[in-house]
Amino acid sequence: MWREHKHVFSISNVFKLKESKRAVNSIRSLVEEEDEEDDVEKVSWSGEPVGSISWSVKETESSIRSTGEVRDQSFPKIHTAPSLPKNSSGYSLSSLFKEHSEKLLTSLILYLLDCRWSVHDDVILLWQDYVSDWTPEETVKRMQQGKVYSLEKFRSLQDKLLLLDEAVNAHDGNVITAVLIYLKKSLSKEILFRELITREIALRHYIHYLKEIGEQKLLLMQYRDHLNVRDENKKRDFLKNCLSFPFSPDDATHVQDHYTLLERQIIIEANDKQVESSGQADIFKKYPRKASILNMPIITTLYYSCFYHYGESDGTFSSPANIRKTFRISDKQFLLTCLGARAKLKAWFDVDALFTTKNWLGYTKKRSPIGFHRIVDILQKNNAPVQVLQDYVNLVEDVEQKISLAQKYKCHDVIINTYRDLKDRQQLIVYRGKVERGSSEYRKIEEILSNSVRW
Repeated sequence: MWREHKHVFSISNVFKLKESKRAVNSIRSLVEEEDEEDDVEKVSWSGEPVGSISWSVKETESSIRSTGEVRDQSFPKIHTAPSLPKNSSGYSLSSLFKEHSEKLLTSLILYLLDCRWSVHDDVILLWQDYVSDWTPEETVKRMQQGKVYSLEKFRSLQDKLLLLDEAVNAHDGNVITAVLIYLKKSLSKEILFRELITREIALRHYIHYLKEIGEQKLLLMQYRDHLNVRDENKKRDFLKNCLSFPFSPDDATHVQDHYTLLERQIIIEANDKQVESSGQADIFKKYPRKASILNMPIITTLYYSCFYHYGESDGTFSSPANIRKTFRISDKQFLLTCLGARAKLKAWFDVDALFTTKNWLGYTKKRSPIGFHRIVDILQKNNAPVQVLQDYVNLVEDVEQKISLAQKYKCHDVIINTYRDLKDRQQLIVYRGKVERGSSEYRKIEEILSNSVRW
């Protein structure tokens, strides 16, 4: 038996060494203290059907040491380690095997042979098995047959991928999991995920493995890192594969939306590029596109749609209403985005229609899910004419805020009418001194002040 770290590799009655006080003393420097009876870690695989994903990850993972060597779970379980009887100094070979690995085993075998010890043939076979250079195919077969093997020998990326491909071809879920655990330990997460993307079966096993050990966050990090791919079609295919990942409900919705958005952007981009080059639409002539819509955020996509595709039927992918419904955009966000796009085009009639509602009697009224003071600021930034600004400043409910905005944007009629409605003669007189003498605003104030009935 040999044991390294916390895992035990045991073969019942595989060899017996003759007691020799002289030999034990010669290796005393390699051994530090008396070892109590070894505890054997019992490891068994789940026995799921070949190729099944529903293996016990914890059992599979526990069978792999930190160095990548895997113990054989098919060997008979024993409760004590075969070792030399203790001599007067209290040392045994069990502690020697526990503390040292392949190099020590090789050195020990050679030492025993050199000392003309009688070494059992099974020991020689075991040692040869351990140090042999097995191909990926041979290694996978040994894993399936329950024989000793070492994954640590596969050091290059190419060799590791060949090993993984052989495991997948064997249709053995336990073997695939064991290899993936080794790759997770020996490769960076970026390289591993990049290679698994093109290996669907291995990827699905990896996903379920991460889910079992509670590392979904690692999966989400790798998903985000991989979105830097510039080829839209490759990114779309990647996102499509991600739809089956065991993300949390919120993250799964985000991935689904990301895939749907990119798929839609590809369609819109191809169509608009063709229409723009053909000169069929005036909007593209007057306002040429400055950039592609591909890989833009959802709000940018909505703004683009409101700018170039406003008024399209709900059945088209590029329709603002369709985008709003598909991606569950709130009324507030939709209004702000659409307002910005239509105000940029100076489409004041469309702006007005955004806020106009009718009741069952046919009367119209302006309503907004956001404060009208914010709407005034957006309109002013897009150089809306004074008359348009005044209409929306008048809709601000707070009197002080309304007057402040009217003064800021020189909406004289709003200020005059507000003071008139408040019957604030003094403020009208003060404001009359601020407007140009003889102007229409000045004359309006004079008319109001001279109306004795009003006061």
